[in-house]
Amino acid sequence: METGLVEIKNLIYEIRGQKVMLDSDLARLYGVETKYLNRVVKRNIQRFPDEFMFQLTKSEWEDLRCQIVTFKNDIRKYLPYVFTEQGVAMLSSVLNSEQAIQINIKIMKTFVAMRKLAIEHKDLQEQITELRKYFIQYAKDNDEEIDRINQAINLLLDRTKPAAIGFKAK
Repeated sequence: METGLVEIKNLIYEIRGQKVMLDSDLARLYGVETKYLNRVVKRNIQRFPDEFMFQLTKSEWEDLRCQIVTFKNDIRKYLPYVFTEQGVAMLSSVLNSEQAIQINIKIMKTFVAMRKLAIEHKDLQEQITELRKYFIQYAKDNDEEIDRINQAINLLLDRTKPAAIGFKAK
C-alpha cells in the first residue's frame, strides 16, 4: 500500500490542543491489527508518557465519531489511544518492521510539513496585519480609500488563511 503525505495529513486530528493520530489509523498504516499495536505499546509503556500517548475520553471519542463519517460504524470494546508526534516517533522503536520504518518516516515528514506551513502562514498574516495598521494610522483623511484598502487586505487574509488540518475535538 502506497501511503502519501496527503493521506497521512488527513489522519491527523487535533485533540486537547495537540496534533494526534488514532491507534487504529496507525495500525492500518503499519499493516498490523490495532490490538497488536496497543499490546506492543503496553509492553513498552515506559517509552510512552502521557505527552506521547493518551486514551480518549468517551465524550472525545463520541465527538470525533460524530464529525468523521468513517468512524460512525467504528464500535470498540475499549476507547482508542492517540499518539502525538513524539509518540509516533517512539513507535518506531517498538515496531521494527520495514513497513513501520517507512511509514514512520512519512508521518514525521507530514508533521514537519504541517508545522512549516503553519509558520509560513502565520508570518504572512502578521505582515498583512501590520500593513493594515499602517494604512489605518496614516490614511485617516480619506475614509473611502481606507475602506477599499481594508477590503483588499481582508481578501488577502482570507486567501492566505491556512486550511484547517485534521479535526479539532470539543
